[in-house]
Amino acid sequence: MTTPLLHPSNRRWELDALRGLMLVLMTLTHMPTMFSLPSGQPFGFVSAAEGFVFLSAYMAGRVYGKRARRDGLEAMQSAFHERALKLYLCQLALLLLAFTVIAWLGVHNRQGGVTGLLEYFFIDKPAAAVGAALLLYNPPLLDILPLYIALMLLSPWLLRRGLRAGWQGVLAISGLLWLAEQWGLGQALYELTANATGLPIPYKDMGAFHWLAWQALWVVGLWLGAREQPLPRFPLWLVVPAAVYAAGMLLWRHMVGQDPMPGVPAIAMLLDKWTLGPLRVLNFASVFVLLVTFGPWLKQVMPRPLPLELLGRHSLPVFCAHIVIALFTLAFFGSTQVVRPWSTDVVLVAGALAGLFAVAMALQAHERSGWRLALGFRSGPQVR
Repeated sequence: MTTPLLHPSNRRWELDALRGLMLVLMTLTHMPTMFSLPSGQPFGFVSAAEGFVFLSAYMAGRVYGKRARRDGLEAMQSAFHERALKLYLCQLALLLLAFTVIAWLGVHNRQGGVTGLLEYFFIDKPAAAVGAALLLYNPPLLDILPLYIALMLLSPWLLRRGLRAGWQGVLAISGLLWLAEQWGLGQALYELTANATGLPIPYKDMGAFHWLAWQALWVVGLWLGAREQPLPRFPLWLVVPAAVYAAGMLLWRHMVGQDPMPGVPAIAMLLDKWTLGPLRVLNFASVFVLLVTFGPWLKQVMPRPLPLELLGRHSLPVFCAHIVIALFTLAFFGSTQVVRPWSTDVVLVAGALAGLFAVAMALQAHERSGWRLALGFRSGPQVR
């Protein structure tokens, strides 16, 4: 979602396929159907969001790191800013849809899923509109792109610093910020700001993702992508514990559900998604070690997943499309609390996935026509 279009010959299809898989999982999670809960955190106490953020950061490091080395740091910074502007315009379009059509449909159809999702908007519309435009008010489903925009704006400085002076300091500061967020730094800063400025937007309405925690995942992905070396080969003494931990977390998640230990909030905090709790980070790291270790083998033995690759190649518009589809589904069919026949949920999910593929296929056709046109101009008329 955060990388510019590459020529097809320069793309790594397996990364596109992984991003496509993350998009499908996010769609299943965000669609208010019977498939929502089982699709959430399918890899243990790790969700598609972590994978998507990390993959996007890795791709951004690869693409913009090469741009910096080839064209200079200023060109790299301009490319980041152009991408951030595109993401911001997408966010504004989604907000406009949510605050007008979706809000009206939610009230007209008496759908609590929509009125609950836009609760603060219905309480204070002017403050909500201004706050949303400033990326301060971020309702559920619409709180992901603001995180990306902030990280994209931060990334030129991170890459500049990393390429010039090394990544040790950047990684250390990022790790300290993540650790401080585990102890509530973000909320403390919010309270200081709200007391000083009278900020009316409640902390809970500023988005579920705690930016000071999630920046660490982005920074590590950006660092690995910007390196000119391939991903590291992990020794057996690290792969075996990673496999044991990942398997244990996978079983735990699917045996007990989303809440790792009901009634014990301390354990839930260690595996919390929004603050990226330490046991959750360890779970993600274990899956990453296994994927890097066995990924080349899987790439050889598994058939190439072309549908997922197609979705991942056009990840930003497909991502926006899945948000639009989820919002309209909430407005017409309600939340997961609404009792519906299983066949209705199957049709809703099938329709959502069909919509994503329709968007991706339309963009693919447009892209191919563009390449053909460019090649035609380059080669000139054919002599017969």
